[in-house]
Amino acid sequence: MNGNWIKVVIAAIFEVGWVIGLKHAESVWTWGGTVVCIIVSFYLMIMAGRKLPVGTVYAVFVGLGTAGTVFSGIVFFGEAFSIIKIVLVMLLLAGVVGLKLVTTESKEKGADS
Repeated sequence: MNGNWIKVVIAAIFEVGWVIGLKHAESVWTWGGTVVCIIVSFYLMIMAGRKLPVGTVYAVFVGLGTAGTVFSGIVFFGEAFSIIKIVLVMLLLAGVVGLKLVTTESKEKGADS
């Protein structure tokens, strides 16, 4: 996994933070943390999208964010656990992994200059 895919994974972690923050923020500090998560998440996703295929970056970002949000809701916020929910999230992640596996990274000439 190269640095750009690591940016996508970190962006997805921050996505989970801001999605949870949108629901649970109640003070200036929690809203501030939510805004920081939004900024970091989209910044990292945009930076990764400059070097990787944008469609695949977005699919991985959203898939990981969705899985993380569902997991966090179940573990930390007492949301209902159901096998079908987990199976559907796993199906989503399988599609995301499949997209990543079939996507080739192409170096544009002069892209690093």
